[in-house]
Amino acid sequence: MTKIEEKKIDWEDTAKKTTFADLGLSEKILKKITAKGYEFPSAIQSWVIPLLLNWEKDIIGQAQTGTGKTAAFWLPVLDRLDPKIKDIQVLVLAPTRELAIQVAEELRSFADSDTKIQLLYGGQNIRDELMWLKKKPQIVVGTPGRVIDHLTKRKTLNIDHLKYFILDEADEMLNIGFKEDIEEIIQYAPENKKTLLFSATMPRGIKEIVNKYIKDHDLVAIERKELTNPNIKQIVYKVNARDKFEALCRVIEVEFDFYGIVFCKTKADVDTVAANLMTRGYKVEGIHGDIDQKMREKTLTRFKTSAIKILVATDVAARWIDVNNLTHVINYSLPDNPEVYTHRIWRTGRAGNKWEAISFVTRQDGRMLSWIERTIKMKLEVWKLPQVSDVIEFKKKRLLDNTKEVLESWVDLTYIDLAEQLLELGDANKVLASVLKEGFWNEFSEIHYKNISVSNDSGRDSSWAWAWEKRLFIAKGRLDNYTPGSLIQFIENEIGRKLGDIGKIDVMREFSFMNVKDEDAYEILDFFKAANPRKPLIVEAKSSGGWSRWGDRRWGSRGWYRWSSRWWDSRWWSRAGYRGNSSRWWRSGERRSSGRR
Repeated sequence: MTKIEEKKIDWEDTAKKTTFADLGLSEKILKKITAKGYEFPSAIQSWVIPLLLNWEKDIIGQAQTGTGKTAAFWLPVLDRLDPKIKDIQVLVLAPTRELAIQVAEELRSFADSDTKIQLLYGGQNIRDELMWLKKKPQIVVGTPGRVIDHLTKRKTLNIDHLKYFILDEADEMLNIGFKEDIEEIIQYAPENKKTLLFSATMPRGIKEIVNKYIKDHDLVAIERKELTNPNIKQIVYKVNARDKFEALCRVIEVEFDFYGIVFCKTKADVDTVAANLMTRGYKVEGIHGDIDQKMREKTLTRFKTSAIKILVATDVAARWIDVNNLTHVINYSLPDNPEVYTHRIWRTGRAGNKWEAISFVTRQDGRMLSWIERTIKMKLEVWKLPQVSDVIEFKKKRLLDNTKEVLESWVDLTYIDLAEQLLELGDANKVLASVLKEGFWNEFSEIHYKNISVSNDSGRDSSWAWAWEKRLFIAKGRLDNYTPGSLIQFIENEIGRKLGDIGKIDVMREFSFMNVKDEDAYEILDFFKAANPRKPLIVEAKSSGGWSRWGDRRWGSRGWYRWSSRWWDSRWWSRAGYRGNSSRWWRSGERRSSGRR
């Protein structure tokens, strides 16, 4: 096994001694790389790509989020793929459907037209997947659960001729509890395949998989560097999805010289946001994969020369845009994984300047926000959105400053005669006030601004108090000698830190419920899931049909346990090691629900 470590050097200069042409990629791929705007490979790419092209050993790639691990495998894999072979040659496993979709989109943007790429993930129409699999794709990208479904239950996925088995963000897959699924999938793959495992960290579970299934391999370990940049202020605004555009406008309008990129998740969002900003009078254009390459290049040229001040883009279209004097990067939608987040925000804060990376976060984004914060090891600041009064005062100040600047430089004599005529109409102050009212009525009147619920000091709208909490089910109760205080102490000792604000706690006879902040909940859930993936001690409580939100304490048709995750099914739950007969608890729940079955 070979271990390759890189020296501590700045990301911007990491690989500038090496170009993609130096790595052994074909002219076909190099042309696509150039057309996409790629210039220099990252450190992980410059090490992995030649190793993968040489086909000598399996590869373990360890590098922190934001270093281009994904492109390190799909560039050489596409270069070596044979589209004439109508068998599955590449299987990529990703921890979430969002990441799987992103990987598939990037593969498609570089693949030949005759290369078929199939996505498999839970929530997608299974009939569509079955139909597409019959068309013989060469590449399959999916989540472990759905791949297992097709591989072992439906027998609709055949990987007997697999050449590349790729685990992307392997540590996150283990956090979610996919270790056994991964091991089962490996059993179906041929022995002569090439296995590629990419991970930001190397926890014990990853090492077990490597030792058991990946014997002869190269380890490319890129030394960690700080993921936070002191020049970048990272800010979160918690908003309702319907208020995102108005929030974006407010953020832009309170800046004297806004110059930034607004990242959207979909092409449709790019078109909508760019068009709406244009109607507000901003110098803005949008780019995404459906826009002609020449048009994209013209747009980027106008952006780099500041002919337009706002670029609205998808991640794929904006990848590797290098503009040194940006003031803002705005995540109109959070990306699908932390790696993309760091790619986005590192476009700002260069040349010693201090600028802002802003994220609009809705109530559905809680888990992704927590994943990002865990990855960058930093708590993002939650700010209140500027109020309408703030925006108006800022616009008035800008008018004064601009007018002063014009007076100090030059005055267009074309307007002198008109000014004299206006002043003859009456008192100078009243005349000027009338002109301002006529010209700036829309700008300085609050009735022309959409109302947004303003966050309080804690960063939460009062109407959202319940939305930013999670209710946890804990398999400990009074029989285990737990009280609310000792329950809190137990959890804090396990995760190794103090919890934030804690809501309602209900300690029952054999189990308990606790309301905690989203960010604490995700850390607790991940910790106990990693400790026991199949039967975690703590899971998120789930509501059942017709129940109100947490705190109403209503009984389901089968008692309290129906509030819990499906893991806490009565078929195997018990207090003593979570094994054995749970009839006592089942009957207790039945009695409390008025005997209904």
